[in-house]
Amino acid sequence: MRIGELARRTGVSERSLRYYEQQGLLTSDRSPSGQRIFSEWAVDRVVHIQHLFAAGVGSKTVSALLPCMRDVDGRPSANATEKLSEVLTTERARVDEAIRSLQRSRDTLDEIIDAATCESG
Repeated sequence: MRIGELARRTGVSERSLRYYEQQGLLTSDRSPSGQRIFSEWAVDRVVHIQHLFAAGVGSKTVSALLPCMRDVDGRPSANATEKLSEVLTTERARVDEAIRSLQRSRDTLDEIIDAATCESG
């Protein structure tokens, strides 16, 4: 499939897809006219990339993790290692701390809102 179709199917901009390719996160073949041609597996790959980026994982870590993630057919990759588990556990701990921090911020805002409501009432 061409880059435009991959962009439509994944909801990711063509610019982002080119960035993923530059970072080595995504690969394509080239048509005789030089257009990028992506395999069907690229859809799942882009979804994985988006999930990892949404979790705040950086592109270098994403690059290291992608070969270890589940294959397109859902089976664990032969590249899955204990190192993958360690990296993901560290990333999860970082996300958990960010969640706790946001909850503390929300609690503070709730206190301020409650105080403002009591004073105006």
